[in-house]
Amino acid sequence: MKKPKDFIYHYVFSDEYPLNQRILNMIGMVGLCAVGITAVGRYLIGFGAFMSLVMLGMLIVLGLLLYMGNRYRMSWPTVWGLLIFLGDILFPITFFLIGGANGGMSAFFVMSMVCVFMICRGRVLIVLLGLHIAVIAACYYAGYHNPALLGALTPVQQLFDGILSIMVGGFFIGTVVKFQNKIYYLEEQKVADAGKELVRQDKMLHAVNDTAEILLTADAENFEKVLQQSMGILAHCVDVDHVCIWKNFIRENKFGCTRIYLWDDEGRNGVESSVLMEFMYNETLPLWEERLSGGKSISGPIRNFQAEEQEVLKPYGMISILVIPVFLQDQFWGFISFDDCHNDREFPPVEESIMRSGSLLMVNAIARNEMTHSLIQAREEALSSARAKSDFLANMSHEMRTPMNAITGMTAIAKGTPDAERKDYCLNKIEDASTHLLGVINDILDMSKIEANKFELSIERFNFEKMLQKTVNVVNFRVEERQQKFYVNFDKRIPHYLIGDDQRLAQVITNLLSNAVKFTPEQGTIRLEAQMLNEEGSFITIQFKVIDSGIGISAEQQSRLFHYFEQAESGTSRKFGGTGLGLTISKRIVEMMGGKIWIESELGEGATFAFTVQVERGASGEESRLSPGVNWSNIRILAVDDALETRTYFKNIAEQFGIFCDTAEGGEQALELINTKGGYNIYFVDWKMPGMDGVELSRRIKEKESRTAEVQSLFPPNSAKLPLTKSVVIMISAAEWTVIEKEAKEAGVDKFLSKPLFPSAIADCINECLGVDNLRAAEETDAKQVDKFEGSCILLVEDVEINQEIILALLEPTLLEIDCAANGVQAVEMFNAAPEKYDAIFMDVQMPKMDGYEATRKIREFEAARAQEKAMEKAMEFGQATEGCKTPKQLSEPVKPVPIIAMTANVFREDVEKCIAAGMNDHVGKPLDFDDVFTKLRMYLRKTN
Repeated sequence: MKKPKDFIYHYVFSDEYPLNQRILNMIGMVGLCAVGITAVGRYLIGFGAFMSLVMLGMLIVLGLLLYMGNRYRMSWPTVWGLLIFLGDILFPITFFLIGGANGGMSAFFVMSMVCVFMICRGRVLIVLLGLHIAVIAACYYAGYHNPALLGALTPVQQLFDGILSIMVGGFFIGTVVKFQNKIYYLEEQKVADAGKELVRQDKMLHAVNDTAEILLTADAENFEKVLQQSMGILAHCVDVDHVCIWKNFIRENKFGCTRIYLWDDEGRNGVESSVLMEFMYNETLPLWEERLSGGKSISGPIRNFQAEEQEVLKPYGMISILVIPVFLQDQFWGFISFDDCHNDREFPPVEESIMRSGSLLMVNAIARNEMTHSLIQAREEALSSARAKSDFLANMSHEMRTPMNAITGMTAIAKGTPDAERKDYCLNKIEDASTHLLGVINDILDMSKIEANKFELSIERFNFEKMLQKTVNVVNFRVEERQQKFYVNFDKRIPHYLIGDDQRLAQVITNLLSNAVKFTPEQGTIRLEAQMLNEEGSFITIQFKVIDSGIGISAEQQSRLFHYFEQAESGTSRKFGGTGLGLTISKRIVEMMGGKIWIESELGEGATFAFTVQVERGASGEESRLSPGVNWSNIRILAVDDALETRTYFKNIAEQFGIFCDTAEGGEQALELINTKGGYNIYFVDWKMPGMDGVELSRRIKEKESRTAEVQSLFPPNSAKLPLTKSVVIMISAAEWTVIEKEAKEAGVDKFLSKPLFPSAIADCINECLGVDNLRAAEETDAKQVDKFEGSCILLVEDVEINQEIILALLEPTLLEIDCAANGVQAVEMFNAAPEKYDAIFMDVQMPKMDGYEATRKIREFEAARAQEKAMEKAMEFGQATEGCKTPKQLSEPVKPVPIIAMTANVFREDVEKCIAAGMNDHVGKPLDFDDVFTKLRMYLRKTN
């Protein structure tokens, strides 16, 4: 319930109602008071119940008119009708009932005339006023000439009515005057406030214009400073303490907002600038998302907000807030909040509208600045990429021309010298240069596959340890050449067999090891470590690390390492060689294997390249490394190496195998152990050791055995003798065996084992030394013999003559009969002429006249027709052919298609699929890997050996 003062102000002075309605409300309220007082007074002085009921009826009518006017907002004709009803019908009736001129109706007639003057205008005023005056005159005339029409009044009643009439009239006129003065004052105040508001709006518009001018002329370097200045202008304009710019984001399918800019008037409040930094709408302010995304602002005193909103906002000192949503390209970008920490106030709609314009200006400027930065960054990246590609092309030119120069130069030298040894030297150099050139080409092809999104994995079961061995063998020579220490350590928990792309995995490891060798100085240290991180189901995550003590890589160089065409520095390839593509290719391979690759390094402190991959656990199928036919508990091994890691490694391996093993750090200690404990069955002796090296120690071990054997020979045959140990000395070194072979054999060394060491290699060596693996060795030797395919004939379709010569020469030992065709047309003619002759066809793809695809289709069509003919002949032979029956299924014996193997440099998956679709059976890539060629021959031809 409102207070009476607020009630009167609302219906009489507020702008919610039009002026004519407010006048009616004022007159109605005064009339109600007057009628009510009159009714009560007349009842008290004895006018009678009837007169009181008349006044009460007048009171009810006035109340209903007042209610209807405010409830239904009556039209002008209705208002005029009410004035006529009230002043010209109701008042005259009451005039005659209460004694005419002797009663107090004169005051009410005055009220009705004043109402006409206040409400009506123009002709309506003249008409209604004239009518009213005529009615009043008629009432007084009738009452004067015919007193019988009037109700009788006692002198006391006449006195009361006279006094009441004066009081009501004075009260009414005074109220009207007061109302007019109040209306005038309020209107004057409104004009003044409107003037102030216009000045304020003008100031705000100027502020927005200034903000626009500042933001539009700002450059990218000074943008944040200019934006802060603009935010300050708007903040001072609306007199707030904080201006915050919030930008929306979506994270983990949750819609949130983060503050990206803040202006804080630190001079006027103690609120820290680190107000709310980030929030999720549905978790912190769930009602805001719907309102703001719908384009509605949020404004007003914090006390009017819901409890959960107050709980979030009040701790930051906010008393009032204006939140303006901002849309860019019809998308809800975010919002700007104007926080007042001192005043409890509402923000006018005009102020809100102007702040919308300012907010949109600032957000557009932010978007434009972000776009500018993106363009600048894109330009820098484009220039950097162009420079990188230019450096890359120069590097590729160098990398390809250098081996080509060696190939052409050594070819010329070989042709010009009669010395066979010098020719062999040249051929070896040509082979090295060709291998290097092939590596460069493979890198470029891999990079092309990556950029064309055609780089794929080939998933197979493989032996993890064997894969590491092959990988290490690739870099061993370079390690020994630079006299570096190289250690390999892998987790025992890693399964022996895994399922994955072992070739691509080996490619990554080889790349990282090659880089480590390249960038590690002589006598530096390189480690390869493999660790199983976790296992989920059948999938295993393995982490590899290549750690070196090399030159290290700076943070700035690290940021570019895995980018296309980038190296740590442009001079790196010149100084150290390489294409600069290896790490990019490695990164792609690792990511395809479900892992990641990274680097940990500081300049001058070496580097650690680490990566993870996910592979599947393979079926074990693992046989015991050591032969079951030997009592291994009686075998004694001595490992001699100055490196503690190697000695510890031997101890662990021997423990796994269940073999007794002693270790010594040098030759002197080894001889002491032999003198103390007697001889050992197998000695693993490092080549290079301080003091007594491995060769000298081997010589002394063999000499000691010889002396023991000579002494024993002097004893009588049946006398007691010390047990005589026939030992095997195995030299271990990272050096090539050919480097130390002569000296080592002279010293009595039996075998050689290359570092780094692997359990399977040690087991194989032990088995072989003890003579328990001779059958397996014989089988392996037999497997290495060249396969014989005598009696088989193949058709070689190749348009390049030198390629024909190479293939003919390399397949000559197989005793194959080989016919050659220079193009597809010739191949089809030769096959059609003698289809039974050929057991297989090696088909090039790109050839003149007719390519390999079309030639294959022609051959397959010929085979189909030939099979049909044979079926018809068979049917005719048995008398079962009838008209319209060309291929009786019960008699058809389809001709077995000749195997066609594509032989091409097109090695992408779609190339292989295209070959199969054309009717070919298989595919080998160029340059030819003859192990792969022999595999295909074994698959499709019958061996004769």
